Amino acid sequence: MSETERKQQPIGIFDSGIGGLTVAHAITELLPHEQILYFGDTAHLPYGDKSTAAIQAYAVKICDLLVKQKCKVILIACNSASTAAFDLVREYVGSKAKALNVIEPVIAYVGENFPDKNIGLIGTKQTVNSNVYRKKIDDLNRNITLNSVATPLLAAMIEEGFFNNNISESIIQAYLSEPALQNIAALILGCTHYPLIKYQIDNYYKGQVAIVDASQIVAQHVKDYLESQDLAAEALTKDHTFYVSDFTRSFEASTRIFFGREVQLKHYPLWE
Repeated sequence: MSETERKQQPIGIFDSGIGGLTVAHAITELLPHEQILYFGDTAHLPYGDKSTAAIQAYAVKICDLLVKQKCKVILIACNSASTAAFDLVREYVGSKAKALNVIEPVIAYVGENFPDKNIGLIGTKQTVNSNVYRKKIDDLNRNITLNSVATPLLAAMIEEGFFNNNISESIIQAYLSEPALQNIAALILGCTHYPLIKYQIDNYYKGQVAIVDASQIVAQHVKDYLESQDLAAEALTKDHTFYVSDFTRSFEASTRIFFGREVQLKHYPLWE
């Protein structure tokens, strides 16, 4: 494979559903020459209440497709899957692609910007109960205190299009009013759905709390990696491709909200 062909290989991104499209969209904004190959495992969402073994099984099947499509990078755009399956995915794809996740770049960002501070985290039960953020932040030795609250209703609420209205306002306020999320310097949005309610969260805190949006941080992380390896594409030669493991019209409608423009979904069942 020539150097030009290698650069033109797509970036593979997968998530339990369509929330990871917030990351895909941020990547296309920052890297307009890169082709995205997205897989939303809509048949098995949400991953937040699945076992580690189940998530790992889904991840391996998805990676088979992304490797066959010759992706140069495979990004796990899901906190639950990043927690449960990243080490396995990295080992499984080996040298065929660079495996990245949405947690490591956020940890690095928090370490650089919020030493000696109280930080909040909201995410799925899987993400919060795994304590992965707490362990990794503690490993930084930056004297950062992390307060985590599981917010299981938020992802489902956003998937159904209930945001920026009175229903979402009530649910967001109920979660953010938890004592653990008071007196914090920053709040980590520990789920790729949450950028869509970032402004409601910011309004709740009246702009006094920094909102750590993984989609922007991860997009920059991908850009830095591609440039460091001289793998950045020089022109967009193929349109983005979007696969889902279970197709419904509501997913197609929601993808427009998450990705910011019309997309055509291709149905690709993980198990025939």
